[in-house]
Amino acid sequence: MKTPALFLLDEEHWENVYGVEERRRCEILVSTPLRFQTPQSIRERPEDLAQVEVIFSGWGMPRCDADFLAAAPRLKAIFYAAGSVRGFVTDVLWKRGIIVSSSNNALAVAVAEFTLAQILLSLKSMWRQASDMRALRRPLRHLSPGIYGSVVGLVSVGAIARSLISLLRPFRLRVIAYDPYLPEEVARALGIELVSLEKLFEISDVVSLHTPWLPETEGLIRGHHLARMRTGATLINTARGAVVNEPEMIEVLKGRPDLSALLDVTCAEPLPSESPLYDLPNVILTPHIAGTLHRECCRLGAMAVDEFERYLRGEPLLGQVREEMMATSA
Repeated sequence: MKTPALFLLDEEHWENVYGVEERRRCEILVSTPLRFQTPQSIRERPEDLAQVEVIFSGWGMPRCDADFLAAAPRLKAIFYAAGSVRGFVTDVLWKRGIIVSSSNNALAVAVAEFTLAQILLSLKSMWRQASDMRALRRPLRHLSPGIYGSVVGLVSVGAIARSLISLLRPFRLRVIAYDPYLPEEVARALGIELVSLEKLFEISDVVSLHTPWLPETEGLIRGHHLARMRTGATLINTARGAVVNEPEMIEVLKGRPDLSALLDVTCAEPLPSESPLYDLPNVILTPHIAGTLHRECCRLGAMAVDEFERYLRGEPLLGQVREEMMATSA
């Protein structure tokens, strides 16, 4: 018997996330015609949730509070074609035993690919070389660490960092990490070395941040960490701006023009026009583009449908999020 299902997400993401192929696959598996609802339309017509057993969602999923779940008495699973589920999960949802699966692993691939590119270019000091060549209108090669034998430090080893580690394997790099929750045996299996946060900043040629934004990680990276960095080292942040103490970072970068910071995220987004980060020559800012863009978004929808197929077959879900995981995940 096919499963009653509903698509529920922001309209702007509907076609990007659930493309032609993903919809075709769903049509075969669900019992009702493909219906698309937005957070606004479902508030106006909550009765449309009455028979739904499965929700395919994405950015814009409404919060699953008592009222929402009362309107969806048959709901058994939510397949969320995006990353963090914090915006919609509630205690009521967990008590109901509703299965939640996130496409965070698929999202992680896009961020890891972006970060790989930044790491390789940073080890060639590409940003500084390009900036100086434009300003001086002549070659001025800076001493750069290069790729072979360099040290890459990862702060936190979640889904993105694990995907990145696999992408880094073809390169002769030493990969170290700081993650107080990662067992030593898992680190060895990944081929990385666990070190203290201080040592990581001291010996890395590139430091890449992958820390989730939690109360205990806010401001985790301080000025004294950055001040320890090797001459010519680079900081890459594709995690969240709040995990870095931004004022202290700015002061260090002002006094250490040899350092580079590639920031895809900042404490405030968009960054205020008066921020000193715009004016620092050793800072490269990008507008939170490390995640999925355009066609990449269909990878998230494809994983959501993959998970639904596993669910129907009674197989373990690769992206299932459980209540006990929320304490250490973004």
